[in-house]
Amino acid sequence: MITLTEKAVNAVGRFIAGSETPTAGLRIEVTDGGCSGYQYGLKLEGNQTEEDTVIDCGEVRVFIDPVSLPMLDGMSIDFLDSIEGSGFKFTNPNAVKSCACGTSFNTNSEGTGAKTCS
Repeated sequence: MITLTEKAVNAVGRFIAGSETPTAGLRIEVTDGGCSGYQYGLKLEGNQTEEDTVIDCGEVRVFIDPVSLPMLDGMSIDFLDSIEGSGFKFTNPNAVKSCACGTSFNTNSEGTGAKTCS
């Protein structure tokens, strides 16, 4: 199960309200990249697919594809808003290694597949 804090739900709700295209929810996915091997991807999504796991987080629906789900299971997402900047913070119990940037991780203790942060 993936959880979003109240701050994260409110932030996503603001992004959906400001979107010019119809939005059904938030897609969370894992893609290759970042200096630790994988990176999180977030985007507003118009439709869910038949393969998606759908999680209702209050006013926000979250869509996760079957490949990403095992790497995200148990993760919580918060939204931080401070004088130093704002953004989503990921706490993933499956991440064995993480990058200082906070958006790159690896589930393999050897960290194979690592790339350079850009």
